[in-house]
Amino acid sequence: MRLKNKHIILGVSGSIAAYKAAFLTRLLIKEQAEVKIIMTSSAKNFIAPVTLSTLSKNPVLSDFFINETGEWHNHVDLGIWADVLIIAPASANTIAKMANGFCDNLLTATYLSAKCPVFYAPAMDLDMYLHPAVQKNIKSLEEFGNILIDAESGELASGLNGKGRMAEPETILKYILEHLT
Repeated sequence: MRLKNKHIILGVSGSIAAYKAAFLTRLLIKEQAEVKIIMTSSAKNFIAPVTLSTLSKNPVLSDFFINETGEWHNHVDLGIWADVLIIAPASANTIAKMANGFCDNLLTATYLSAKCPVFYAPAMDLDMYLHPAVQKNIKSLEEFGNILIDAESGELASGLNGKGRMAEPETILKYILEHLT
């Protein structure tokens, strides 16, 4: 398989499109990648960590440490471990944090520590996606060398129709495979 033994971190941020992370995880596992998932706290409102843990065969990470045990999830080690970091869905909030160096959660701290190619697939409503602040942040991320997997047009969760839908998991996988070969 084309991703055999590749270390992939899938970052999932808070968006209704988070359900697509389950399908993307399945595709990555079928390619024999080793997948670790980092979810933002708001992503857990859209998809259960147990779903992604079951599909990835790894615990889902969300916090820097677990209060009950003191176990620490080292963002630097994660950033070094990864051959690829994919953030899908990438919400407007996460994109803004990435573009401006904010690292108030495990996902953005790992992003700032990553030594590998970073792909991101925006997902948000039409007006949010087109807002000049979001477009400026996307431009900044591209200037940093991150790889945009652009949003698609179609029906959005709000009922509006336009650009803002996260790319389909098959499209995201295609981008990764094209970049790595």
